[in-house]
Amino acid sequence: MKIEKLDIVRFAPRGNDSFIEAVTTKVNKYFEDNKISPYANTGMWVKTAFMISLYIIPYLVMVTGLAAGNVWIYLGMWFLMGWGMVGIGTSVMHDANHGTYSASKKVNKFIGHILEVIGGFTATWKIQHNVLHHTYTNIAGLDEDIESIFLLRLSPNQPVRWFHKYQYLYAWFFYMNMTIYWMTVKDYLAAIRYGKHDLLKKEKLTLRQAISRITIFKVIYYAYVMALPMFISGQPWYMILVGFCVMHFTVGMVLSCVFQPAHVMEDSAYLAPVVSNGTKRMEDTWAIHELANTSNFAPNNHLLSWFIGGLNFQIEHHLFSDVCHVHFKKLAPIVKSVALEYGIPYNSQPSFFGALWLHFKMLKKLGEV
Repeated sequence: MKIEKLDIVRFAPRGNDSFIEAVTTKVNKYFEDNKISPYANTGMWVKTAFMISLYIIPYLVMVTGLAAGNVWIYLGMWFLMGWGMVGIGTSVMHDANHGTYSASKKVNKFIGHILEVIGGFTATWKIQHNVLHHTYTNIAGLDEDIESIFLLRLSPNQPVRWFHKYQYLYAWFFYMNMTIYWMTVKDYLAAIRYGKHDLLKKEKLTLRQAISRITIFKVIYYAYVMALPMFISGQPWYMILVGFCVMHFTVGMVLSCVFQPAHVMEDSAYLAPVVSNGTKRMEDTWAIHELANTSNFAPNNHLLSWFIGGLNFQIEHHLFSDVCHVHFKKLAPIVKSVALEYGIPYNSQPSFFGALWLHFKMLKKLGEV
């Protein structure tokens, strides 16, 4: 994929009395009237401790050999670590790297680097997610969340090939392998790509620095997650490899099932920019574009929302990515009411599995030749 300068697409100016001004005013009033901070609350810190423990405790049980006598308990520890990784990714790392834990940048930066602990790299993640995905949601060629391998077609604005008609069946295999690919080559390829287009400058990195840091963090990650268990867990190397795959297959599938129904849906607009005076422009403002390409799901499923960091309230997250996810449920009725006042669709599916089914159908539709 070729990414050009970030100003390749311009959104329409919002004008006076715009939707985003109205909804921002009401959201700010909510925080002022209730005298609460838009940052993390006590519940968020408790959840953070829980998610980290869900990863660390099974790891300690596994690596120290306490589960060596029973293969199912042993693999179960890897499975639980997978869920811990999901919780850390959605409820801890994600908020921290959006700067929503605290008004202190140092606090957010410190917590955000937990991504390196679970095998990723913060700088490339911020560019892909915060800059490209949140700015150019569902715009082919800029939003890397839909720029997957050529075997998957996640936008009607991408080329269709004959084998895409089967993607609704095989896409789940690639979803399952998402984080294994991330832990091995994705960060390197992203750094090289971003280096070519000067995107690393935003993170104050040169390409050489990015590659060096990625390598150091990957070595540390594989040292503790695979090498150390080989020495002290009492399990043969192939069982550790199986456990590692169990963990990442779990993470990849769960994360994909959380993120894909938020954007790759039949009700997503997928509008392409038009060329005007030599510049590519969107007909809508950025905020309206976000609503047109984003969908909530399972708004009343409290346990799901708690565990996945409020990412089922994807509309609120995209409009107010500087607000901690613990506030999204309260903000959702505000955003919905203003959207309806302005005649803007507010896409929301009542259940998680219902949303997943619609994503399945969208994969089939996108595969039609």
